[in-house]
Amino acid sequence: MKHSFFKKIALSSVICASLIVKMTSGLSNITADAAPDTYHDDWLHVNENAEIVDMNDNPVWLTGCNWFGFNVGSQVFDGVWSQNMHSMLTQIADHGFNLLRVPMSTEILLQWKNGDPDPAPPKVNEYTNPELTIEGVEGGTVIYSFDIWNKAVEWCRELGIKIMIDIHSAETASAGHQVNLWYTDKFSTEDWCTALEWFADYYKDDDTIIAIDLKNEPHGTADTINNMAKWDDSKDPNNWKYAAETCAARVLAKNPELLIMVEGTEVYPKFEEGASWTSQNIDYSRYPYSYYHHTWWGGNFRGAKEYPIDLGKHQSQLVYSPHDYGPLVFEQSWFYDGFNQETLLKDCWQDNWFFLLEDGIAPLLMGEWGGFMDGDKNEAWMIYLRDFMIEHHIHHTFWCFNENSGDTGGLVYDNFGKWDEEKYALVKPALWQNKDGKFISLDHSIKLGANGISLSDHYGSDVNPPVEKIVAGDINEDKKINVMDLSMAKYKLCNEPQTNDVLISSPEDVNGDGIFNIKDILHLSKYIVGIDVELKTYKSK
Repeated sequence: MKHSFFKKIALSSVICASLIVKMTSGLSNITADAAPDTYHDDWLHVNENAEIVDMNDNPVWLTGCNWFGFNVGSQVFDGVWSQNMHSMLTQIADHGFNLLRVPMSTEILLQWKNGDPDPAPPKVNEYTNPELTIEGVEGGTVIYSFDIWNKAVEWCRELGIKIMIDIHSAETASAGHQVNLWYTDKFSTEDWCTALEWFADYYKDDDTIIAIDLKNEPHGTADTINNMAKWDDSKDPNNWKYAAETCAARVLAKNPELLIMVEGTEVYPKFEEGASWTSQNIDYSRYPYSYYHHTWWGGNFRGAKEYPIDLGKHQSQLVYSPHDYGPLVFEQSWFYDGFNQETLLKDCWQDNWFFLLEDGIAPLLMGEWGGFMDGDKNEAWMIYLRDFMIEHHIHHTFWCFNENSGDTGGLVYDNFGKWDEEKYALVKPALWQNKDGKFISLDHSIKLGANGISLSDHYGSDVNPPVEKIVAGDINEDKKINVMDLSMAKYKLCNEPQTNDVLISSPEDVNGDGIFNIKDILHLSKYIVGIDVELKTYKSK
């Protein structure tokens, strides 16, 4: 026993000596990360109950809207050609939308990354938007589109609006969203990944941008089999699951705090009836029988039941994001006379996406829903889906703010100058509000517009205070996990008394076994160099 004991001491001394040598030899190359700024802590993640929660593990509800323009060639939000951009953002905040989903293109992100000039002047009314001119005066020279975008980010931050961008298309074009996949002959999968990787890195210290929707509505049918977004375990170029996991890994390597939205596909084979990904779309001998389950573009998650998205150590950042529309967009088979919420659930929602939330696999964010107020079937569908999302706390971004969405209309009209109060009244009950009707921001310190409150206002400053939250691996408590934490862990291992007592939520216990020892050093080292390991700390039962 004694011999064994002294062997352990000797071994421990050798290990510590080795660690110290490595630490001191590398210190000259280590620089401390910048201190967290005032808008660095409002990141969100997914808990074990498939809820999106804040930094204090309090559930939040993302209830926003879409505003397009940067994806279609305007080089700015549509409507800035007539109205003041700051005023419109203020109206969005004042009406209670806490998240803005902004369609982008791979092309415009690469343009900004490379500092290329705008292909055409941004569609900005320089008289109503003097803030967007070089001179800062009415009628001045409109600034670069990336500078316009950053003004929007700044104003959203001040208004308590969080931002999610989506890659709506590879190429900047008004009909770009009709292209099936995330790549074209002009922009490759690598271009797409590079663009989002750069974007995530650029805004990694700004929690105004909390999420990225990797690709809007991957779709396609077997009528164009090599141009069809599919979902399986292959590495085929058109396999959406593989592409999403690959791109997400690169994005999260730059900012592991971002929520990653993954949309579905359009079709999924009826494997239960002997179909496969090589089956033809329609069996014309049994017309209109199809070998595939069809739904809306981006709305089919049947593949996720057998092949769920795997983000490895970043699984807590995954949100599935379906889209759903009413009969005025397309007369789907489930819009028969007499449809209601129960039939919609049975005929479409349950098997295509709701099972993900019901089974506790991941939260859902309905990335697009909306339509014209027709006083009939379309409006009935909107109410059914709205009430369903309220009941099940489904996150959502309404489509859309723009009046120039041809098949849905928008929240505003009269050249973006007036709100459609009837449509807004339909949407309003599905916006996050407290019992007093105050809209709730996703920011802890900034209230949402003139009619809202902050998260701290909602939950109280003494609810799960951040100081009590232990993050595995964050030894220096700077909300980052890097070589500085590894150095501190090595120092503690070598210089502080060790114990075999079970720890409770210690940041040094990164493998979750309740003990801090050399195993934790090795585990943390793997994490920092990019090996797919999970950081966790022991919690008492």
